[in-house]
Amino acid sequence: MSGWWFHHQGQSLWYGDAEAHLNIARRIVDSKTPGYEQIGTVWLPLLHWLLIPLTRIDAFWQSGLAGTITSGCCLIVAALFAFALARMSFRSEAAGAAAALALVLNPNLLYLSSAPMTEPLFFACELGLAAAVVWFALSGKWVAVVLAGLAGCAGTLVRYDGWVLLPVAALAIAISGRRWGPFLTFCLVAGLGPSYWLIHNRWFYSSWLEFYNGPYSAMAIQGDKPYPGRGDWQLAFLQVRTAAELCAGWGVLIAAGFGLVGVVMKRAGWGFLLLATVPLFYVSSVHSGGTPIFVPGLWPNSYYNTRYGLAILPLAAFCAAGLVAVIPWRAAALIGTLLLSIAPWAAYPRQDNWVVWKEAQVNSAARRLWTTGARDFLRNEYRRGDQLMVSFGDLSGILRTSGIPFRNCYHEGNGLIFDATLARPDLFLRSKWVIARAGDRVSKMARSQKLECVRIVEVPGQAALEIYRRKSDFIEPK
Repeated sequence: MSGWWFHHQGQSLWYGDAEAHLNIARRIVDSKTPGYEQIGTVWLPLLHWLLIPLTRIDAFWQSGLAGTITSGCCLIVAALFAFALARMSFRSEAAGAAAALALVLNPNLLYLSSAPMTEPLFFACELGLAAAVVWFALSGKWVAVVLAGLAGCAGTLVRYDGWVLLPVAALAIAISGRRWGPFLTFCLVAGLGPSYWLIHNRWFYSSWLEFYNGPYSAMAIQGDKPYPGRGDWQLAFLQVRTAAELCAGWGVLIAAGFGLVGVVMKRAGWGFLLLATVPLFYVSSVHSGGTPIFVPGLWPNSYYNTRYGLAILPLAAFCAAGLVAVIPWRAAALIGTLLLSIAPWAAYPRQDNWVVWKEAQVNSAARRLWTTGARDFLRNEYRRGDQLMVSFGDLSGILRTSGIPFRNCYHEGNGLIFDATLARPDLFLRSKWVIARAGDRVSKMARSQKLECVRIVEVPGQAALEIYRRKSDFIEPK
């Protein structure tokens, strides 16, 4: 329901990452060079694979509904695993309901579940892994080990956060099982994910670690630029803690703090340890991994990766369930915990209070102006079958909203074709239209060929969007 509302408001693709995830899935089946290689590097592939069936449908791709349906289903799965984890850990149906509801009543997560973003899918994998590990610790069943391995493997193909979960889960299985079989089984199954991705990068990009230190990696994008928390543990913790409070809300964090009593009393240590691993990973990433998190209220008082604070939500929901588990009046405890969890959003019921939604709104303002201006122009001037050249990234939304298939477009995902055109446009430029941001390499190529600039979309504080047209059409050989 919430996903449909955000989609209907036209807000589900405000995040640039959401637009990119949707279009990467589409270009695997719709491109000048369709196929497996269009998966690319850096971003892990599982979300894109899940999006492919719906992005094949033009209406679902052009509207973004493909992403809303996929992420909405992932949130439902995450809630079911949150219920199972808390019910087993605290031996209470009410505690399970508290964990699931605390998760799905968070408006920041509800917003992300309307978009093709990785958080809902990763939460499903993370909570599924934790639930399977706890199930094995309680029952010793082999099927639990296999399910833990599958969930762990899936998580490593969604976000790199999932990679740090594997050693913790393996330790839990080794200690709980007290024999080598379950431990080795889990390592074999879960380890398939990272092994596959390393081989993928080595095969297509000649480097096992292309995703980590390649030209499109977070490390390369950030470079040596300083940011709050880099090399400073105290400041790194402050950035993550502030983002966590803004994303999860002070209500559920207070409930989680009291719920730690239940975690200790019910000996729910494995669930706690697994879910605490990811927030700690973000503190480490801010400190030394080239991953800045900017939040309003702390310098530089802006929004960047603010949504990473949601990493605390599964842990907070789990601990809040521990509070319900130790209060004798379970129904009253459940209602009270949920009221406390939603108190920040009920006290200030405006979207501006939803920091993840606000981050998307603020950071997408320029891109939305580019997209709308170019779309309106192309709807009048573009003719079916015309060829275009455009950098993929932020500008891919122009093609989606204009209903232009990627098979009519040369973009950086086409590899050698795109690179050859940039290097020798006099020989390889076959596009009637070229779309670029002023000053980028595509723009410089268009100017060097003296193409006619027929439209400029000015954006305050940003490079303008430029649309070029060839003065004479190129007839592509059949």
